[in-house]
Amino acid sequence: MDTAASSNPKDQSRPAAAKGRGQILDALLSGLSRLCALAVLFIIAAILISLFMGAWPAFKKFGPAFLVSAEWNPVTEEFGALVSIYGTLVTTLIAMITGVPVSFGIAIFITELCPLWLKRPVGTAIELLAAIPSIIYGMWGLFVFAPFFADHMEPWIADNLGRLPGMGFLFDGPPLGIGVLTAGIILGIMVIPFMAAVFRDLFEVVPPVLKESAYGIGATTWEVLKKIVLPYTKAGVVGGIMLGMGRALGETMAVTFVIGNADRLEFSLLMPGNTISSSLANQFTEAVGEMYTSSLIALGLILFVITFLVLSAAKFLLIRLTAMEGSRT
Repeated sequence: MDTAASSNPKDQSRPAAAKGRGQILDALLSGLSRLCALAVLFIIAAILISLFMGAWPAFKKFGPAFLVSAEWNPVTEEFGALVSIYGTLVTTLIAMITGVPVSFGIAIFITELCPLWLKRPVGTAIELLAAIPSIIYGMWGLFVFAPFFADHMEPWIADNLGRLPGMGFLFDGPPLGIGVLTAGIILGIMVIPFMAAVFRDLFEVVPPVLKESAYGIGATTWEVLKKIVLPYTKAGVVGGIMLGMGRALGETMAVTFVIGNADRLEFSLLMPGNTISSSLANQFTEAVGEMYTSSLIALGLILFVITFLVLSAAKFLLIRLTAMEGSRT
């Protein structure tokens, strides 16, 4: 009895000590996680402030006209961002038009139609495409895709699509190979692995019982995808598309190789152009003078804002979709 009584305090003290250590570890974990989150916000704020300070001389001199001016002349120190903004948005749009359907097709094939023995090789190939550096895409686009595109595809595009009423001007021009359309297609090829991997993972988390029930009542594969898979994963699908769009907006080297790097506003997609990233890559090392450097930094700030707006719109859309799904349930 005495031995049992003497051991009780020790037995009771051990859980208390363990509880105390657990509380200390919880406090440390909470503090470290909060510090990491604040560090991310601090870094973003520091980048934004430094970009704004560097771009201020250009904004002060040109004002809002900087955003709508197509002039870019380092000799006279007259700069405008319209050509780069236009090229960035158009190439990203082409990349999405090119990449999203192909990514959907790859993900659907892997999850719904692919034989078991072929799933792993195809999935591995997609992951290898995602691991290829962007400069390799650019070199391949310049030396392989651009000549093929100029010889076999651009003449047909100019002869047929160039005659369409109301939009023929978009496909009018000589078959140069390099240009806005080529850059957009290369970007589309680059974002396919990322979006396809996201879509594949999303489609695989759909409960099998839902798809099996649909097949059991006679639904076709298309009907299962339309009525079951896509409604169940639509919030994630939007996020995957926005992820690919963010990748396309900020891509530099691949675009620099194939877009032509011309500071002229051309509405034809076959003509050379420029993006914000390619302008920075080509000109920042040779920028001489405060105004030239400040204008390039202003382009970087504009790209930062565009990316932020795109991601914010994606987040807002995801919240809306989640709220709609919650209200239905």
